Amino acid sequence: MILLQRLRHANVLQLYGYCYQDSNDIPDTLTTITELGSPLEMIQLLQTSWEDRFRICLSLVRLLHYLAHSPLGSVTLLDFRPRQFVIVDGELKVTDLDDASIEESSCTSNSDCFMEFPARNFTLPCSVEGRCQSMNEKRNLYNAYRFFFTYLLPHSAPSSLRPLLDKIVNATGELHWGIDETAAQLERVLNLYKSGEYLQNTTRMPKAEYRRVPEAFIPDENYRCWPSYHHKGCLLSVFDVNEAIEICDSYSQCKAFVLTNQTTWTGRQLVFFKMASNHIMPDPDKITYVKVTD
Repeated sequence: MILLQRLRHANVLQLYGYCYQDSNDIPDTLTTITELGSPLEMIQLLQTSWEDRFRICLSLVRLLHYLAHSPLGSVTLLDFRPRQFVIVDGELKVTDLDDASIEESSCTSNSDCFMEFPARNFTLPCSVEGRCQSMNEKRNLYNAYRFFFTYLLPHSAPSSLRPLLDKIVNATGELHWGIDETAAQLERVLNLYKSGEYLQNTTRMPKAEYRRVPEAFIPDENYRCWPSYHHKGCLLSVFDVNEAIEICDSYSQCKAFVLTNQTTWTGRQLVFFKMASNHIMPDPDKITYVKVTD
């Protein structure tokens, strides 16, 4: 409770209030009122878009960067498991800091700085001050790798970003990087994705021509694709019209697409991809592109 009060950060669940209450059945009962979040379901997360999964990893890294440099010192989450987190408006937030610790392990030699995990062990350096160097930070980072990064980061990512994402996953899995470098590289991925720079040297000439139909929408003619923001259709985010054309060209069933006025958390535009354009209706908030040649 004390840690939850003192650690104020966007990715720590906000505490609105608490009270102690004695009762005959349960003495010293503590009731807290916190921000409401959705339980973290990993299987459900794996079915979401890469953009949303990347957001989860980015918010986690921002949290771990804060914990490594918190006003209390470096904080480690001793009970680091997915159930300790919730999702609030697409961001990952930690809910339980009862098992957090600000104590860095003391040591007389490197052998005292041994970290054991189910699939991997590490030995960190013992500093001249007699403390295991960055043990709290590295414990958090490796747990982030084994519970989140390895599942959520590379899968279905844009092809041009995969080498950098693989580098991030491998570096955290081997603990070659600390949290500062990991956070900087995740922010780099975000900038490449938001700016459209990741599309450089990857965009090809369109295979087909498209006719632009302003203020128009195709209500039906849906087909399913994965991952999609709509479970009954193919709704994806794009940086611009050229990327939408490239996506439509890559699906044999795609014969048209509709630009909406909706955007994702990165500012990318949501686009419906359609398998026909037989029924076009007026809509002032949308623009339709129809494939005219193959």
